[in-house]
Amino acid sequence: MDPLAHTLFGASMAEAGLKRKTALATTTLIIGANIPDVDAVAMFVSADYALLVRRGWTHGILALLFWPFLLTAFMLWADHLLQKWRVRKGKQRSGPPMHKGWLLGVAFLGVWSHPLLDWLNTYGIRLLMPFDGTWFYGDTLFIIDPWFWLLTGAGVVLARSESRLGLAGWIVLGTALTALITTAEIVPLTAKILWGVGVALIIGMRWSGLYRRHTQKIAAVLLTGAILYTALMYAGARLTTHHARAALQAQGTEVTAVMANPIPALVTQRTGVAASETHYYMFFINWLRPETFTLQRDPVPIIAPDEIAQVALQSPDVRGLLNWIRFPHYETRRTPNGWQVYIRDLRFVQPDQVEDIGIGMAVIDLDENLEVIQVVP
Repeated sequence: MDPLAHTLFGASMAEAGLKRKTALATTTLIIGANIPDVDAVAMFVSADYALLVRRGWTHGILALLFWPFLLTAFMLWADHLLQKWRVRKGKQRSGPPMHKGWLLGVAFLGVWSHPLLDWLNTYGIRLLMPFDGTWFYGDTLFIIDPWFWLLTGAGVVLARSESRLGLAGWIVLGTALTALITTAEIVPLTAKILWGVGVALIIGMRWSGLYRRHTQKIAAVLLTGAILYTALMYAGARLTTHHARAALQAQGTEVTAVMANPIPALVTQRTGVAASETHYYMFFINWLRPETFTLQRDPVPIIAPDEIAQVALQSPDVRGLLNWIRFPHYETRRTPNGWQVYIRDLRFVQPDQVEDIGIGMAVIDLDENLEVIQVVP
């Protein structure tokens, strides 16, 4: 999931009651919810290198056991420094006292929430690293989910908007997210209206002041709502997989794998890719209505890379893509100066796509001697 989703989930757990268990609980939950993403620095090397290392070691079982203890030690050190500063200033600790056991517990909750949320989308996560590089996919939530933002964020906004600075920060963030959602062509009008209604309700409660004595209960209810929403989306993914297999089997096709791809802001509708031994099948479905299963294009043959493509695949600039690819599609085209090899992951791109090269796609140019000239991206 995106960093905002991780942060809001950690903060919502704090506001639902965990911040009252120990000093620095909120900070620990927010840092813990984001700390596995330290591997994001790989993006400064290259996009392909990021695909090679991201959601690997720092998200794997060994790191997930290590991070909470490291985070707890850091927070205890930070609390020691803060306490010395308070003594010099003659200030008393506000909020609950430091409780080492609870601090370690919330560190585990924060850290382990991260791989859980990452597993929910189609990008994948290597949970068994460094022992096994297998990718796992939940196919449940789109990597940016406005309803998850709304449910996890509302309780945090109400609890954290008392100061002028806090209120100003939430206004800026809310305005930016609203602009993003309402201007996105992929988001349907009904979803934009529902988002506006949700934001209006948050604003109305904030200005009414009726929530002030109930912020913990509100946050707990909304966090429960986010969990139930995620469970609903998980059920939708599993039903999508079941319906796709059944529909293709009725046509005489035995399916070996199915991806149920969530569509931004749409709960009951999915696109996806199913694979047999010989073809890919790109489909659409409303998982509440199995009869809506339709193929979006003719089946795409699964063809092994030819000799030219095999040379191109040896390029170190596509190591990450080849490590991460889920539904690979290879195409070789002749050019005036040599060859072009297209590598596509049908999770994210179409089998005939040649423009808008980005995640899930690379183009390798080779000369007449099959020497790599360039790799895009």
